[in-house]
Amino acid sequence: MEKKVGNHYFTGIDIGSTTAKVAIYDEKGSIIFSRYRRHQAKTIETAGGIFHEALEKLGDVQLDLAVTGSAGMGVAEAFGLPFVQEMVASAQFIKKSFPQVRTFIEIGGEDSKVIFFDDQFRPDIRMNGTCAGGTGAFIDQMAVLLDVDVAHLNILAEQSTNIYPIASRCGVFAKTDIQA
Repeated sequence: MEKKVGNHYFTGIDIGSTTAKVAIYDEKGSIIFSRYRRHQAKTIETAGGIFHEALEKLGDVQLDLAVTGSAGMGVAEAFGLPFVQEMVASAQFIKKSFPQVRTFIEIGGEDSKVIFFDDQFRPDIRMNGTCAGGTGAFIDQMAVLLDVDVAHLNILAEQSTNIYPIASRCGVFAKTDIQA
């Protein structure tokens, strides 16, 4: 992507199965606006609301936009924007911004994905099957079960001094282990 100067910004829109994420970068690559919001299956309304906020904050600016994510195609079509498949978008971003990285892990609301990069930066993409174990949906369920905010789960993990045996192959069994 060619960088331009002035009030011309680069924007990434990721509409996943449960959340909408938007990041707007200036010509130096600094984030000048970002939002992370649950869309409750109202993807178009949520994306529109986020962009209304961005325009209020940034004023009349020119944006280079692209949409990605498992639920992003509908948003891209509704707003007449280009769509880039999410693993392609991730691989391109990692190659450009973090060329030293050899493994990229993405935990989504409904699935988890891993990209391994070889020495020529060719991606080997892997994805779990249709199971909620190890996904954002499972993490959300555990936060509800433990009666904490999802963001607080990381703090609890960092402060923990005990290791508990929890099933690692199935979300249903893991939930049972946590409840025990």
